[in-house]
Amino acid sequence: MIDSLKIGFFGSSKVSIYVLDELKKAGLIPALIITTPDRPQGRGMKMAPNVVKTWAAENNVRALDPEKLDDDFASMLEKEACDLFIVASYGKIMPAGIVNMPKHKTLNVHPSLLPRYRGAAPLPTTILDDTKDTGVTIMRMDEKMDHGPIVAKKEITIAEWPTYEVFEEMMAREGGKVLADCIPAWIRSTLKEIEQNHSLATFTKKIKKEDGLLDLAADPYMNFRKIQAYHEWPQAYFFAEKGDKKARVKVTAASFRDDKLHIEKVIPEGGREMGFSDFLKGYKMI
Repeated sequence: MIDSLKIGFFGSSKVSIYVLDELKKAGLIPALIITTPDRPQGRGMKMAPNVVKTWAAENNVRALDPEKLDDDFASMLEKEACDLFIVASYGKIMPAGIVNMPKHKTLNVHPSLLPRYRGAAPLPTTILDDTKDTGVTIMRMDEKMDHGPIVAKKEITIAEWPTYEVFEEMMAREGGKVLADCIPAWIRSTLKEIEQNHSLATFTKKIKKEDGLLDLAADPYMNFRKIQAYHEWPQAYFFAEKGDKKARVKVTAASFRDDKLHIEKVIPEGGREMGFSDFLKGYKMI
């Protein structure tokens, strides 16, 4: 049954790649990948495919990149006759008609223990909240955001906070493994769905660039968590002075030891990455 299973995969980011890698290891390569259209990238702003479309090409999987999930696309997708859809960091709202299209419906990989941390930014919010007892959830999607019944979950405890990129990959790969493990039982209808306790739901907000501003006179552990949570984007920053000019300074590496924040590397506005001790020789903290 697994050998003949036709999977359609929706994704558009590095998280999607990590999940796809784990599915591939389990022999569950999708027959079709749905991702987002090419976008201008790099200094030259040339049109280029995202990482998911690149993965699809490298693994000889056909990829579709609709601008909209409209009725025309839904009609075309229905003709593909997929048995199961999987969604991992796709980034678009999916209509109920598509979510419920396959025989075995649509499973979503979510990097938190639902119903906690629904929404756009579960991973950075987990770091910011210092929620070290976390995990991943496999959910059957319904028409609402992160609302559907739970199919499987795995609890994960974090000893100390890595940078966002490391945390993201770890959680995505764990989610991919849990997903791969549960698919055989799911298509045999031997997995029991568990309704989420919606009264316990918490929601995350979309991260904004200004969220990365550090108050270095405030809680040092909170500042450390902000540096780790925003390490990829928008990057934590503070302001310093050089001569009569005020500069924005990004923090690229830090640690937390002996109840103190230790800034290790920074990038001053318009400059290159440097050690924090060298930075202090030319800049004045505000």
